[in-house]
Amino acid sequence: MIISDGGCTTPGDVAKAFGAGADFVMLGGMLAGHDECGGNIFEKDGKRYKQFYGMSSRTAMEKHSGGVADYRASEGISVEVEYRGKVENTMLDILGGIRSTCTYVGASQLKELSKRTTFIRVAEQENQVYSG
Repeated sequence: MIISDGGCTTPGDVAKAFGAGADFVMLGGMLAGHDECGGNIFEKDGKRYKQFYGMSSRTAMEKHSGGVADYRASEGISVEVEYRGKVENTMLDILGGIRSTCTYVGASQLKELSKRTTFIRVAEQENQVYSG
């Protein structure tokens, strides 16, 4: 099994991970800041936030394991993420992106996506026609 480990910020990133052959995709950052996540909502400069930390972060190890063990290194991050409400809308965006990608490449099932995907390196990624 292949796990795509982090870095996804858009539904397209998730679809690309599956297209590249991932069986699972880690979505901690994309799912952070929602009601269903742990932690309290707090206000800062007029905006609402929740704390997000990766499970290999110093914050997580201190909270759940009594600190960073001598033989380990703190690899994860701890950040304040803007509060995002219910996770349902984010999940619908992700699922919609995966469905669209499957349609674009002709995959009728998610397991076909990696067999039908071709990656092409591009130098320019933004559409300047619609950018303000």
